[in-house]
Order: sequence, then structure tokens, then C-alpha cells
Amino acid sequence: MGKLAVFFAFFALFASASSRTLPPSSAPNSLDVSAAISKTKGLFSRDSRSVLPSMHEVHHRRPRVSSRSALSFDLHPRLSVRGTTEESYETLTAARLGRDSARVRAIQTRLDLASLGIVKADLTPLEVEVETEKLEGPVISGTSQGSGEYFSRVGVGKPATQAYMVLDTGSDVNWVQCAPCADCYQQADPIFNPVLSTSFTPLTCDTQQCRSLDVSECRNDTCLYEVSYGDGSYTVGDFVTETVTFGGSQTVDNIAIGCGHNNEGLFVGAAGLIGLGGGKLSFPSQINATSFSYCLVDRDSDSASTLDFNSPAPAGAVTAPLVRNPKLDTFYYVDLSGISVSGEMLPISPSTFKLNEESGNGGVIVDSGTAVTRLQTEAYNAMRDAFKKGTGQLPAAEGVALFDTCYDLSSRKSVEVPTVSFHFTNGKELALPAKNYMIPVDSSGTFCFAFAPTSSELGIIGNVQQQGTRVSYDLANSLIGFSPNKC
Repeated sequence: MGKLAVFFAFFALFASASSRTLPPSSAPNSLDVSAAISKTKGLFSRDSRSVLPSMHEVHHRRPRVSSRSALSFDLHPRLSVRGTTEESYETLTAARLGRDSARVRAIQTRLDLASLGIVKADLTPLEVEVETEKLEGPVISGTSQGSGEYFSRVGVGKPATQAYMVLDTGSDVNWVQCAPCADCYQQADPIFNPVLSTSFTPLTCDTQQCRSLDVSECRNDTCLYEVSYGDGSYTVGDFVTETVTFGGSQTVDNIAIGCGHNNEGLFVGAAGLIGLGGGKLSFPSQINATSFSYCLVDRDSDSASTLDFNSPAPAGAVTAPLVRNPKLDTFYYVDLSGISVSGEMLPISPSTFKLNEESGNGGVIVDSGTAVTRLQTEAYNAMRDAFKKGTGQLPAAEGVALFDTCYDLSSRKSVEVPTVSFHFTNGKELALPAKNYMIPVDSSGTFCFAFAPTSSELGIIGNVQQQGTRVSYDLANSLIGFSPNKC
């Protein structure tokens, strides 16, 4: 009996030790190097520098309407819609990272101004022309659209004029380029002509929609808007209500939208923007959505997914508390508590990731328009050092742009890398696939650890880390859900 007791005690100790030292997130992640390099080369072996698909191609594609939601947009990666003028994957990466840095600076600028109480403003120093009248406005609102990486085909007006629009969780104001154009950038589709729409209705200055704008002015009792972005881009025009059409059939009336007569910047062929932020003027807020979700497919693929409204999160989603900033309601904050590498929690104080509700500083937002996840320097250094320790057998390469941890994998078909996981205050863990943080930056086999440090108190979970995962925003219950492989 004594020997049996010793055996069971030993077995229990062994099982306990195994469960402590070998959690799922401690197992190495496999990265298919050959497939990733092949994809980068394939982008430039075909005509990836084409412009947006023709209307004929769009109307004859098989529709991807979600069975879970009556309100659903198709969601396309920028490259499959817009193509590229770049000559190599290396220069394509550099262009993406340049746009990304501009967007991050703009997000931080807007938060800095909000923390100082500078949110709403009249149109003052930026001079633009709309139908011979000058409008002026400071560059204080919004985030850079240069890095808008995901597009959707949206119908505007009645009858609907179809156009590609950027989808952005970091913006609130919806807008579309509008005739007559005082100054419009080139887009693939015809400019929206409000004269042809029976549902076009200008908003007066005393409406709630007009008063909710950060930057506005009144002209002959009609509301004028401006949204300016951190890279110098802007849109100015009439603020109106219009009908928006989903998936070619489902319509929503009386959506407040900017009719932009003067638009400049890096909008890469899209006709405008659908704002998915948390402010009063965002699309989810205007349709009183209780939830919305999207899945960001690989930016280098021709695949598409959907953006769905009022649909439940997939079963088994990793959920995390959704936090709002009382100083600025646009952004969606996730209650991150820590990060682990190879199953080991990093020595990072949980306060590093906390939003200071009094000042509006700090915290971690989930953003569809930022590509690379930014972490506060302390957190990034700890994660990078742990990752490098676990990849000591891989040949190092020089850093690339904002990436300081890169590898030469040109002689490898696949590699094993440490698992990286986000941990949330409710005890849930999101383990990332290797391809979501070891990414190619050229077609020669250079891969980089796709995180970057920031001197700001704000952290950002970007779309590289979200790819292949359906991200659900449960607005009614203040939860964000992550569902890998649910595109």
C-alpha cells in the first residue's frame, strides 16, 4: 500500500510539473518559409501593378454575403484591389512601413490633443476652395489614410453608385469624393454625383450630426465638414445624409456622410472612407449596431472576407474586456495584462498597458489601419529579448526600417520559432500564429519580427497580428473577441 501511494504521489507530481512547464503556448510555432517567399515572388510574376477591377469584373464575381448577418460588406486587401506600382517586395514593404509610421504619428497626435481637451474646432488655418468660398481648418482630426490596407465595395445614394471605400476602425466620419470637384484626387470609379441621387439630403447646422463633427462651419444654414489627417491628407465639403448599400442589396437610409468637394492625399484610388470607430458619427454608431466583426485576410492574397454587423462572435472566441477612453471615444482599447514568449510570462508591469482614464493617456488599442503592432518600449524590449533568446540558432540579418530583429532564412524551408501570446485581464490568452509576427520583408528570405517599440504611452495591436483572425467588437457587452481561422 505504501509503494502504491508513493507511485500515485510521483505520478501526480509528474503530471503537475508537465502541465506547468509545457503549456500549449510553450510549444514552438512552425513557420513555412518556402511558402512565404514563394508568395512574395508571385506578386511580381503576375500583373500585380494593375488598377482597381473594372465594374464588369466586380459585378460578375461570386458574392460573399455572410450567412450570419443581414448587413455585410465584402472586405478586400488593398493589394488585390488597388495593385501596386512598386517594382519589388522590398520596396512594397518600405512603402507600407512608411505609411504605417505616418498613421501611428497621427493617432498619437489626436490622442495628445484630446488629452488636452482640444477636440472640436472651427475651420481655421488650412485654406481650401469649395465652390469659390474659402474654408479653413487645423490638422487636428483623424488618422492617416495612407495605410488603409482593407477596402470594400459600397453603394452610395439612390440609385446606388458603387465605389471602393477604405474601412477604418480609427476614424468616425464617413465620406466620399463628390461632384462638383474643386480638387479631387484620382480614383478608379466615377466621382459620386449627388444630383443623380434622390436620397441626397444636406444637413443643416443645428442638427446633432453637424454638432458632433470635430471640425465644422456653417454656410447658408448648411453644414460643412473637414477631416484632416496626420500625413497632410484631408477632405472638405458638405455634410449630408445618404443611403448606403451593402452587398448589392441591403440598404440603410439617412447615414451622415461627407460629400467631399476638395480632397487631397494618399487615398490610393479609394473613393472615400467608412469609419468604424466608436464615435457618434461612425457607421456602427449610426446604425445602432450592437456588434460588428471583420476578418483581415492576408494582405498579399487575392482572398476576400466580410465585415458583418449585428452578428454573434464565433463559438470559442478568445474574449477580452473592451475599454473606452472618456477623452476620445473613437478608439477601441483592449484590457491587455501581459505578454508571454514560449509560455513564459515576461517581466512587464501590468500598469504598462493600462489606460489612464483621467488623462486619456496609455492603454492599448486594436486598430485595423495600423499594420505593425507598437508596444511601449519597456514591453517591446522584454519581448524582443526573449524572442531572440529562443531564436539563437537562426542566422541574424540587418534590421529593416522600424524592425530591429531580422533573420536570413534564405536557406531554410521552414523554421520553428517561439510562440508569442497576448494575455488579458480576464485570464484569457491569444496565441499568435508564427506568420503573424515573422514576416518577409523581401523576396530573398529576410524575415523580421513584426513588432516595433514606441516612446508613446499608447500601444497598438495592428493588422499584421490580426490577419486570419475574425475580430469581433461586442459593443453591447464591452468585449473584443479573437477567433483564429474564422474568415
